[in-house]
Amino acid sequence: MFLASGPLFVRLADTGPVAAAFWRIALAAPVLLIAANLLRERPIATARGLWGVLALSGMAFALDLGSWHIGILQTTLANSTLFGNSATLIYPIYGFIVARAWPTRTQAAALALAAVGGAVLLGRSAELSPQNLVGDLFCLLAGVLYAVYFILMARVRRAMPPVSALALSTLASAAPLLILALALGDRVIPVDWTPLILLALFSQLIGQGLLIYAIGHLPPLIVGLALLIQPVVSATIGWVWFDERLGMADLGGAVLIAVALVLVRRPERRAKVPLASNPADPRSVA
Repeated sequence: MFLASGPLFVRLADTGPVAAAFWRIALAAPVLLIAANLLRERPIATARGLWGVLALSGMAFALDLGSWHIGILQTTLANSTLFGNSATLIYPIYGFIVARAWPTRTQAAALALAAVGGAVLLGRSAELSPQNLVGDLFCLLAGVLYAVYFILMARVRRAMPPVSALALSTLASAAPLLILALALGDRVIPVDWTPLILLALFSQLIGQGLLIYAIGHLPPLIVGLALLIQPVVSATIGWVWFDERLGMADLGGAVLIAVALVLVRRPERRAKVPLASNPADPRSVA
């Protein structure tokens, strides 16, 4: 629920969308570094030999957040959350490629359902306005970039503890986001800091922090199912705050994607894919 509130604060921020992403990172990074040191994880020492991968992951995460925040301002909150989390489906495809194996029937059905659901939502956005369609495509691009981030951070997590990995990957994203915000002409310094502080607190600290805790105590399937709360919460916020009403076609497309997200996780124990970590697992992705 905390993670799903992030798009609201992006819209309420009086900076540009990419600048809001920069402040989400810049305000959270010092807190995460302090937490890692208090836990005696020694982030700098454990990152030896991984700085190149961390820099690339930071760039991928920066582009992901920048693209997603731009999309949030141009489509519905529900669509932004669904397409922004498409990495959950894209990441297993990478696993199939690495394993040189076809997906199981259940996984293939999941990918097909996701494709149909995504096509329905994109079609609905095109009907509403070209701007909504552009916003969906930006959020979908963010999902692809997030999958790249997963792949890079999987290597980092094999050598680093979770809070340290989260702290350094967060820090590595700050400079690229600031450069991108300035290049796009975003307003960087806010008048009202409240939305940005809440964005950093809810999305980067509490939301990711609770996931780090939960993933160590629950199986990936349960965590994945719990993350399906996000589109529901985002859609509710969009309806209450911005009067974004979903039609039957929107609900149908969202349900198809939700079912796909469930199915794509079910065969993990049987599929011989060398990426056993849950793509939503912040120990391996953020």
